[in-house]
Amino acid sequence: MSKQILEFNLPVSIFKEEDKFVAYAPVLDLSTSADTFEKVKKRFSEIVYIFFEELKEKGTLNQVLEELGWQMVKQNWFPPVLVSQESEKIQVSI
Repeated sequence: MSKQILEFNLPVSIFKEEDKFVAYAPVLDLSTSADTFEKVKKRFSEIVYIFFEELKEKGTLNQVLEELGWQMVKQNWFPPVLVSQESEKIQVSI
């Protein structure tokens, strides 16, 4: 049995919380953290791999990707397109 290869551009936000770096991808609803920028990028790649491996093992890949807004086109999965990522000034009473 041949393996199917998924290849896609994945929008990932990396930000700093105190002394940790956090990587988050809304199109997979996955995040991780590490002490350095380089480590968080590596760790994020690892959790994406694990995420897809577990979905494949459980047989839920199609269901989960559909729930996350991915679309299948000609037997290839495509993530939702990031339209904008901006900082918005918000003011609320607390």
